[in-house]
Amino acid sequence: MGALPKRKLSNSRKGERRSHLHLVPQTLVECPSCHNPMLPHRVCPTCGKYRGRDVLQLEAGKKKG
Repeated sequence: MGALPKRKLSNSRKGERRSHLHLVPQTLVECPSCHNPMLPHRVCPTCGKYRGRDVLQLEAGKKKG
């Protein structure tokens, strides 16, 4: 038989253990070329640029800005 707890854990003790399991909002930055929000260090999904260079060739219908 495995190890079993002798007493029920209180809500506060359970919360202390789970304190690092919270959700963190995503960090968004403004694209320097089209000024739309984007994730940092990634290609902009609206204009397809990264660090001022065209990286993705987006379709004409999808391109905004």
